[in-house]
Amino acid sequence: MKHPSSISPSSPSWSRRRFLGLSAGAAGAAITFPSLFGATDKSGSRPVVIGAGSHTYECHHGWGKLPSHLTWGETHGVAVDSQGFVYIKHNTGPTKRVQDSIVVFDPEGQYVRSFGEEYHGGGHGIDLRKEGSEEFLYLCSTRQRLVTKTTLKGDIVWACATPGEPGVYKEGKNFVPTNVAFAPDGGFFVGDGYGSNYIHRFDAKGKWLQTWGGTGTKPGEFKTPHGLWWDDRKNLLCVCDRANARLQYFQPDGTFVSLVEGLLFPAHLDTKGDVLLCPDLHARVTLFDRDNQVIAHLGEDPEWRKQVLDGFKIRSEPGRWQPGKFIHPHDACFDSQGNIFVVEWVATGRVTKLKKLA
Repeated sequence: MKHPSSISPSSPSWSRRRFLGLSAGAAGAAITFPSLFGATDKSGSRPVVIGAGSHTYECHHGWGKLPSHLTWGETHGVAVDSQGFVYIKHNTGPTKRVQDSIVVFDPEGQYVRSFGEEYHGGGHGIDLRKEGSEEFLYLCSTRQRLVTKTTLKGDIVWACATPGEPGVYKEGKNFVPTNVAFAPDGGFFVGDGYGSNYIHRFDAKGKWLQTWGGTGTKPGEFKTPHGLWWDDRKNLLCVCDRANARLQYFQPDGTFVSLVEGLLFPAHLDTKGDVLLCPDLHARVTLFDRDNQVIAHLGEDPEWRKQVLDGFKIRSEPGRWQPGKFIHPHDACFDSQGNIFVVEWVATGRVTKLKKLA
């Protein structure tokens, strides 16, 4: 992979030649824990089935066979390319040994390759788009405060640090990008989910166009715009306003349209046909119909959620995890067959394949 030269974290510029010099962080021994490989029923004979009707899935926890030189950190992002290859971005952890933050598997869960050591400790969002005949990854790295566009093998096309044009990053405000959404005109949007609660809009060439949002609870304001997605069912941008427990819809120019309320802690989005998929960090994955009415809360269990949210201890205790239940779903996406891949914000990482049965 090409390793670019340094770029100042405060620079607004975009370039093939300039890129943030990333710290390797503290090296240390990787922590390993037991994990669940294939969620089974109490008899241990078959995977647990969740959902109902045409949205029924078989749970395969611990999907993806890691090679011995890699150890999962918190699994933060997932995307699937046109060939069915699955890309997982994980936070390798600033106190763990330096390792690649993006791991690629074939459709059967066999390891293919890994890259992205330079994102060590900041692995977060990973979104994928086909542009012409080629596919590209758009990566958000929180420790590095950086958005990068790369090839599917990790070669850098461009990189963006703090955008200076909107003039909002003053007096201690920070740009900490979490995810990217793609506009139909070739442009894209960046959610400043862990920074100062803005949405930034760029054209297809990476030129800044506008910024909106800021911290608050009113329509058009955010508390952690963590995930975002161009909802082609409605031809609108949908933003996961996570700490406000809602989705917000906007025109491409940032004009507020509507709210979807009643969520818990929505993290990101994907669509397939008329279905909107939302991993909810508070222990469930939700499917919505075209009118954004709930089809199913996969893994829903209020008593289990109480345990999960009790000091957030379970995220570091794999021995307490239950088949067919989620701890902290952080991202999820469909593949071409309608299967769902879920990655979770847990200390040891966790990838679940929900195999579509109906």
